[in-house]
Amino acid sequence: MEKREPFFWLTISCGVIVMAFILLPLMDMVTAPSLSMLKETLKDRDVVRSIWLSMYTSGSAALISFVFGTPLAYLLARTHFKGKRWVESIIDLPIVIPHPVVGIAILSVAGRNHWIGQMLGDLGIRIMGSVTGIITVLTFVGLPFYINTVKAGFEGIPPRLEKVSRSLGASMSSTFFRITFPLAWRSMVIGLIMCMARAISEFGAVVIVAYHPMIAPVMIYERFEAYGLKYSQPVAVWLVLVCLCLFLALRILTLRRAREI
Repeated sequence: MEKREPFFWLTISCGVIVMAFILLPLMDMVTAPSLSMLKETLKDRDVVRSIWLSMYTSGSAALISFVFGTPLAYLLARTHFKGKRWVESIIDLPIVIPHPVVGIAILSVAGRNHWIGQMLGDLGIRIMGSVTGIITVLTFVGLPFYINTVKAGFEGIPPRLEKVSRSLGASMSSTFFRITFPLAWRSMVIGLIMCMARAISEFGAVVIVAYHPMIAPVMIYERFEAYGLKYSQPVAVWLVLVCLCLFLALRILTLRRAREI
């Protein structure tokens, strides 16, 4: 039997500590509410409405990211230009900016004192305290996850396939939709899930832009502030289950892509 070196046991120990650090609080939270309490929570219309609103707004943010992020991800994957690193850095900014700052930044642009806010007001579009505002915030925080995932997917497709298509007379758009898009669809789905999963958990920016209507994270915070853990935990459990389903789909898609490679 091969003798394990001390460093091997160090890696195992660190792994156990990290897994315990992540799982213990979550397991305790999930098992704290009784089954009857979880069922009772689903009868609360406000809770159901907040969870559905979270799913709707985060899904909308993912679709917006798909429409506007896919062409940009393709551009970054296929071209090299001066300032490309700056563009990539700007795209990643929402990941590192503190969440309340995101909300304040969006309101500063969408407020009545800014020309963009005045233009939106003339068009009847309201950001503060609206579903539109929530979608705007969630798109802001989720967009980098979609673009980076899809960019990696495009980079994994051999450029020679596109060159062959172009040499046969196909246009750039025809090549993209007939060759590149079908080959990258799984990366796009993974990017959509990543974007939605990130967006559905956002709290800090949303609570500044739109406390009402309440998405699930805001409702959890309000229930905790008003009633404590007993009434906030069941809502948190249902939101965790939704996120778990998203990441289960993500892992399945990722595993299938790895097998194909």
